[in-house]
Formats: sequence, structure tokens, C-alpha cells
Amino acid sequence: MDPRISIVTLGVADLGESVRFYRDGLELPMQESEDGADIAFFELAGTWLALYPRTALADDATVSSDGRGFDGITLAHNVESREQVDSVLGDAVSAGGDLVKPATETEWGGYSGYFADPDGHLWEVAWNPYWEFDG
Repeated sequence: MDPRISIVTLGVADLGESVRFYRDGLELPMQESEDGADIAFFELAGTWLALYPRTALADDATVSSDGRGFDGITLAHNVESREQVDSVLGDAVSAGGDLVKPATETEWGGYSGYFADPDGHLWEVAWNPYWEFDG
């Protein structure tokens, strides 16, 4: 297996609301789709983000869609500076997300915080002074 993640698909309660959050609020570049499409794709650097109705995604994977609370996964967005951490968290809140953890100094020497999208998917926004930023 090649060591890569091609697409991260988030199961969402309201596709329209989630598209507005990611496309309009966070300004992620969305792939054009047909009217009434039941999935949305956003091209990111090195991978894709997909939004798909939670129940349909669960059906596709043949699992129950009634999961609640922390799903045991977070997504991370690394930035070039501490200031960008605060800026991205602010953008997420302005777009309709919830600030879960304000940015703070980390035990590993960086700076990070968390927001949740309209479906509660957790995103960490982090600056790591030990990593070279590659965009």
C-alpha cells in the first residue's frame, strides 16, 4: 500500500449547511458539481475533503449511523505561525464553527487550538516550530 490518504470524507447532518461552512466560511476550493448532488468535494493540498450525508455514509460502510460524541478522530491544519493559528480559529468561528479549545502553548513547544464544524468534527489548528511548513 502506498503511504497516503487520498480523501477524508466527513458524514454530515445537513450537506447545504456544511458546504456553506467549508466553501463560503472557510473558503475551501470546491469542485463544481451537478445541482442536487449528494456529495461535495474540496481540493486541498495533497488530498481531498468530501462531505456526504452521515446516514448515507454509514449505509455505504454498512454500519450504524447513530454514533454520538467523540468519534476518536481529529483533523489537523498546520500553519506557518502562531498568529495564523488565531486567525484560522477566528475564521472558523465567524463561519459558524464552535471554538472548542482556544489556542494555547503546547507541551511540545508549539501553539494550537481546536474548532468544531457544524457537525462537531474536530479540527486542530497548530503551529509547530520544529516542522518546515510545506504549504
